[in-house]
Amino acid sequence: MIRAALAALLVTATAAAAQQKVESGPGAMLRGLDKVSGQTLDIEVQNGQTATVFGLDVALGDCRYPADNPTGDAFAYLTIWEQGKAQQLFDGWMIATSPALNALDHARYDVWVIRCITP
Repeated sequence: MIRAALAALLVTATAAAAQQKVESGPGAMLRGLDKVSGQTLDIEVQNGQTATVFGLDVALGDCRYPADNPTGDAFAYLTIWEQGKAQQLFDGWMIATSPALNALDHARYDVWVIRCITP
């Protein structure tokens, strides 16, 4: 009984510590890579806008960053699809420091978050 209570307390404390206060930036800095030519492209996208990164259209839903560390770990909600096609290649949150955690899967192009734009 005591072990179960301690385990529950530990899980609760860990979850509370893992949550941190975040703020939304007005946009994000994204980087694109053409894996064939090796060319990279940095692009600034505002929330709610769509930008073209090589042969992909990238829509930014939101970009969030830790309130106490604006240069810290940004994460952005991206929707990505090939130009002229309706099927989404990626739809979800991408983390700047761990883009492979939830990554775009495309044979030629790669897109990842660099940072949020901060006011």
